[in-house]
Amino acid sequence: MLGVHIFVNRRGYERKKNLLIFILTIGVFGIINTEMGVLGILPLLAEKFSISIAQAGLLVSLFALAVAAAGPVMPLLFAGIDRKRVMLLVLSVFVLGNLISVFTDNFAVMLLARVVPAIFHPVYCSLAFSVAAASVSPEAAPRAVAKVIVGVSAGMVLGVPVSSFIAGSFSLTAAMAGFTVVNTAALIATWLYIPSLPVAARLSYGQQLRVLKKPVLWFSIAAVVFMNGAVFGVFGYFSGYLTNITAFSWNTVSLILLVYGLMNIVGNFIAGRMLSAGASADKLVIIFPVTLGIVYAAFFWSGTSAPAMALITLLWGVLGGMNANINQYWITTAAPEAPDFANGLFLTAANLGTALGSAVCGMVIAHMGMQYMMWGGIVFLILCLAMIIPRVYRSDEYVCLGESK
Repeated sequence: MLGVHIFVNRRGYERKKNLLIFILTIGVFGIINTEMGVLGILPLLAEKFSISIAQAGLLVSLFALAVAAAGPVMPLLFAGIDRKRVMLLVLSVFVLGNLISVFTDNFAVMLLARVVPAIFHPVYCSLAFSVAAASVSPEAAPRAVAKVIVGVSAGMVLGVPVSSFIAGSFSLTAAMAGFTVVNTAALIATWLYIPSLPVAARLSYGQQLRVLKKPVLWFSIAAVVFMNGAVFGVFGYFSGYLTNITAFSWNTVSLILLVYGLMNIVGNFIAGRMLSAGASADKLVIIFPVTLGIVYAAFFWSGTSAPAMALITLLWGVLGGMNANINQYWITTAAPEAPDFANGLFLTAANLGTALGSAVCGMVIAHMGMQYMMWGGIVFLILCLAMIIPRVYRSDEYVCLGESK
């Protein structure tokens, strides 16, 4: 009977753990969907507010800049508060911001309703990663985080086409309301099903900021900036590449981008398993930029071949999904003593990389032409590898993937 009781308790614990991770995934999905989904309705928003597309783009760019600026600061400020309360606060801010966005006719108010939640974005995401990792054994942490990162991939994959579809089938108001519905669902699920999560041992600001003295952390941050820049610098212009170089129709491009996003989710799970495998994690991080560089070179040489581009995009989609896991893992394992702060740094580095990569690849296109866009990504990958190698092969106090070398 005792064995049965233990088995039942263990099954109950597993169900609660899985429910926790699922709710965190939905919460992250709602937040990323709020950020990225606007891309699918920018022309309609420009028309609604009687502004240019470039001005409407501020709804995306200012959101990203707010996330990058708040990344290291906000998780630090909320580090000592019960995590459930913090998540409820952040989700409430997103629900309120979305509601204001639905009903306002003033573009300045719309911008404010986007930027304020964006400031809280790193708080929820960093907590979601930390709570997911803490809910399992250290060995299984990357796999748990990978499940939450699926919410990131799903938000980026589904946000644009779904918001565009709802706006086209119903109305712009309905599309904006869709963001509210998802965040409200996450808020209610968090309130009802996530238990109180008090911080057992609060780290002082000084203890958390002390990790910034570690050279390994700065190598890791730089690697993530370049890695994310390589992926999203190219991805940002990929639809243009497919239409101008490969000569795909817009409908075909939309389908390929959807498949790319679905393969991102596959990549999330693959990376979660590989990063949980100890020694193989080093190899994965080193092999990743090399493999992605080969894929970009293949894109360059096969850009006019429709079948080749479609097949190569499948592999790129898997790598794109692995990128988020590697980025998060690479920074948090460089500062395991301050996980929330490290996750905030990850979000800042990732957003800076996206902005820098987009700017550099845009300059390459402007000066050399669309067909040379991939080489901007390859330069970023070379710089990324230059930051990875010192961490992997130097000793001293360097911590590689959670273990002293």
